[in-house]
Amino acid sequence: MISDQARVGLVGDNGAGKTTLLRILAGKIEPDGGRVEYDRGVTAGYLPQDLVELGSGSVMEFLRDVSGISSLQRGLSEAEGRISELGEGTRELASALARHEELERAYSHCGGYEFEPTAKKVLRGLGFAPGDTNRPCGEFSGGWRMRIALAAILMQRPRLMLLDEPTNHLDTESMEWLEGWLRDHRGAMVFVSHDRRFLSRMATEIADLSDGAITHYSMGYERYLAEKEEARARLEQNIENQKERIDRIRHFVERFRYKASKASQVQSRIKQLEKMEAYEAPQQGKSVRIKFPEAPRSGYEAVSAQNISKSYGGIEVFSNVSLEIHRGERVALVGVNGAGKSTLMRLISGTEAPDSGSVKFGHNVKRAYFSQESAQNLDYSHTLWEEVTRAGSDMTEAARRNLLGAFLFSGDDIRKPISVLSGGEKSRVALFKLLLSDSNLMILDEPTNHLDMNTREIFQKALLEYGGTLFIVSHDRFFLDSLAERVFELRDGKIYNYPGNYSQFIERRDALSASGGIPGSARLEKTDARKKRRLESEDRNRLYRERRVFAGEVEAIEGKISAYESRRDEIDAMLCDPQTLSNSKKVQSLMLERKDIEESLKSSCERWEELSLALERIK
Repeated sequence: MISDQARVGLVGDNGAGKTTLLRILAGKIEPDGGRVEYDRGVTAGYLPQDLVELGSGSVMEFLRDVSGISSLQRGLSEAEGRISELGEGTRELASALARHEELERAYSHCGGYEFEPTAKKVLRGLGFAPGDTNRPCGEFSGGWRMRIALAAILMQRPRLMLLDEPTNHLDTESMEWLEGWLRDHRGAMVFVSHDRRFLSRMATEIADLSDGAITHYSMGYERYLAEKEEARARLEQNIENQKERIDRIRHFVERFRYKASKASQVQSRIKQLEKMEAYEAPQQGKSVRIKFPEAPRSGYEAVSAQNISKSYGGIEVFSNVSLEIHRGERVALVGVNGAGKSTLMRLISGTEAPDSGSVKFGHNVKRAYFSQESAQNLDYSHTLWEEVTRAGSDMTEAARRNLLGAFLFSGDDIRKPISVLSGGEKSRVALFKLLLSDSNLMILDEPTNHLDMNTREIFQKALLEYGGTLFIVSHDRFFLDSLAERVFELRDGKIYNYPGNYSQFIERRDALSASGGIPGSARLEKTDARKKRRLESEDRNRLYRERRVFAGEVEAIEGKISAYESRRDEIDAMLCDPQTLSNSKKVQSLMLERKDIEESLKSSCERWEELSLALERIK
């Protein structure tokens, strides 16, 4: 039973059946037994984890089609044409007007008049550029097509959202925006996610799918984890207590079995043992245990990049970027998709050279690089065993086999070609190779992308114990929060430096943005106190002037919108009046006026949206 406002996080081990259950709820596959029932009027929107086909039209055309707006627009246009053709006082005219009114209500209910500005807002929140709305869907990569599919579901606002890994293809900024949008959603949600922060922020109840059954928890994710751990501890204690009791009873039976005076008591104890239901020990799944080798000591300045720039095909990714990372630091690199994070990681790793500037490494620095593109980590022509034996290490063959078993590879798995492994298996092989490397600087680009939550946490613990230097890109905010001591943000081709973990970075960046400050603590620290106060004063005055201008125009636009809506309502009332309907010329005149009002209302709403966004930016 899913209530109207439920926020259900569906959790379970890989292979437990979470995706299958979502597909059954969405009606994509039939259950072998039982049935799924929806209340009358309930619509479901389903976001699959796999790639979806979007057709050949533009992004905006796709959103209009799946939201039903295109169909309603065509129906309204046909109805208006029909009304114009019919003569006054005819029965057909009354029917056509009734049909037009019905379509009008449906169009308004679907948000047709606000559709385009709302769609642009959603696409912008999910990381699309303004010009992307008119691009064909087929031009986008798989990850961006999944974002378009997500935008379509958000625009539909179904009573029930079924989301399978909705954050998989989002950068951290888009995740923050999505959480804000979903909090305002008035319907129910059931979602699967490996993003612990998303689960913690969004779920108000948890459905735990394991061993083919669902256990429901009426609580958030963090409390669920604590409750589950407490239940496991209680069960283990009960098992231990029962074992002690059984041992005592058996000891009594063995001691007094052949004494006639104790015969009845012995029989009573035997019956107790027969009736006793043994507690089942909690299932312990196989897990990866990771421990990196001791990192050799390096110089204090592990890596220094000075004024590096990179372009591809004449398009500049970033220019004059400088950064320094010191021995033992754990540094995160964040930024929107397309900002150039992976490019910068390749330059720092030495996989590519910058167009200008230099990347230098400190004394005795030994690098290990993990690319989010598995082909850069692995040789697809090798088998798994060939790949791990070619990694430089003094580890014996037996030790390698044992460690592969800890990484969930065993038996004939080692003979598999790298090319046939799944994304998660390739990631585990690449992480295994990192374990064999004699490194003290790890450069990790999305290392957790294909790892389940349990393996992510084990990998995270291993990195916390790693004695070398870490430079990490990840969309897993919980992962970054636990690891990062400093955050670099790559934005608009420049890099900004924030001390602290990911949450502290978000707080500081939001505070700087709200005050009109320049992003990046490094820039602020270079400004002396007097100049800083003067700049802040100038910013406040500038923002006040801009807000006053925009606010005045917003107020005027809102007045126009209100007037347009009032006149539209008057015309609708007149078109429902039999006396008006008997005058065909009057009807045609009102319909033409109403059409002009709708066009003016649309342009006014679009302008209001632009002004509102401008006001948001200068708060």
